[in-house]
Amino acid sequence: MRAELYRDLAKLAKDNGQTTTYVLEQAAEHYIRFVAPAQSVVRPEIMAHVRRSMNKNRKLLQLLAQ
Repeated sequence: MRAELYRDLAKLAKDNGQTTTYVLEQAAEHYIRFVAPAQSVVRPEIMAHVRRSMNKNRKLLQLLAQ
């Protein structure tokens, strides 16, 4: 990741009271759920696994974000 992009991301996270890790995870989830499928770059079985994992770990992710 470009250093400038990471700095912007870290600042955004801090300004919103979130961790940089949480914001990165949210960005990755958005990409995996919405961007990649629209571009047909992720195999369906991978998407199914990601969805199961995100649902399984949603409470943990929310707790970590606090």
